[in-house]
Amino acid sequence: MSLPLSHPALLAADPELAALVAAEERLQSDTLRLIPSENYVSTAVLEASGTVLQNKYSEGYPGRRYYEGQQNIDKVEALAVDRAKALFGVEHANVQPYSGSPANLAVYLAFAEPGDTVMGMALPMGGHLTHGWGVSATGKWFRGVQYGVRADTGRVDLDEVRDLALKERPKLIFCGGTALPRTIDFAAFAEIAREVDAVLVADVAHIAGLIAGGAHPSPAPYADVISTTTHKTLRGPRGAMLMSRASHAKAIDKAVFPGLQGGPHNQTTAAIAVALHEAAQPAFCAYAHQVVANAKALAEALLARGFDLVSGGTDNHLILMDLTSRGVSGKVAAKGLDRAGVVVNYNTVPYDPRKPFDPSGIRIGTPALTSRGLGVEHVAMVAEWIDRGVAAAGAGDEGALSAIRQEVMALLTTHPAPGLPQS
Repeated sequence: MSLPLSHPALLAADPELAALVAAEERLQSDTLRLIPSENYVSTAVLEASGTVLQNKYSEGYPGRRYYEGQQNIDKVEALAVDRAKALFGVEHANVQPYSGSPANLAVYLAFAEPGDTVMGMALPMGGHLTHGWGVSATGKWFRGVQYGVRADTGRVDLDEVRDLALKERPKLIFCGGTALPRTIDFAAFAEIAREVDAVLVADVAHIAGLIAGGAHPSPAPYADVISTTTHKTLRGPRGAMLMSRASHAKAIDKAVFPGLQGGPHNQTTAAIAVALHEAAQPAFCAYAHQVVANAKALAEALLARGFDLVSGGTDNHLILMDLTSRGVSGKVAAKGLDRAGVVVNYNTVPYDPRKPFDPSGIRIGTPALTSRGLGVEHVAMVAEWIDRGVAAAGAGDEGALSAIRQEVMALLTTHPAPGLPQS
């Protein structure tokens, strides 16, 4: 197997690991990546992630460090913070959280005490583990109560959310999740939070890039705290940010450091700064709107082929498909599509009678597809591949799956992915 020379030092020092990196580069190049939480970062973001900033410890915050030699590191972090504040229109930003789950844990540390009641969307309905779900530390250390979606519409019933909040009086209310295909009504959630004197946390990890690009309403005027990862639709490195009003700045910063973390990962901070700079450009606005346009067109194409979509479609980058009527489980479908070069993830659907590790649905998204330059004109073919792939997976037809994979590779050859070595 020949190896690309894109990582010559790695190849010389550790050929075994270099081979795995090369294999992943080929896999990301040759497959249609439809997992909505995945994307491609730019070469600039990749380069920033691998700089000598890796070599510095920087416990504390700019101007208030516990280590010397921070002359450049302070400027890097301040640049990332200033760019986050400008891009999202917030008063305060903390770019140090290592990832989304630690960022959410910092919110609990800042505003709640163990045993307090917290409220979020139930995991099987599309929420996140860290919104008080039982198997998470947030559900073990706090009293989690969950809202869901209506069985008939697949959408959040805000009257039910309000009734639950009035009954339970939570300290924190989370809005947002991991499998929500519809627009989040931040204003309505804020009104409910005010009524019960709760801190409203908008977890926008999935839609941060859409918000930055103006393709989804912003929580900034409504939420007390905004939590987000910096990858997914924002096309940055694997990191996170917490943003808030100035009145919460001290509590947030203290919770991140020293409450939960030691020194920040400075190379990641630099890559976040690059991604935020890229997201402030007009081209990113066009990208964010194209992500949504592609998702809506793909949803329509799937509906035309008789698929059942939770809530009947999408307003954002994400489609949640219920395969019950096809007689194929989500796991079987996802694994078959993977062999066909169409990468999705199996996922529970609201009120799913099946177990989470073998659920009824699959989750599909358009961020990575759009980053490759694919547009609305391509989604009919994508829907056809999904249709054929689900049927082939259910029937165990490996020949049909192989045929789809060849078609996928042929299309992607003409749409190279950002940040990957080009042959």
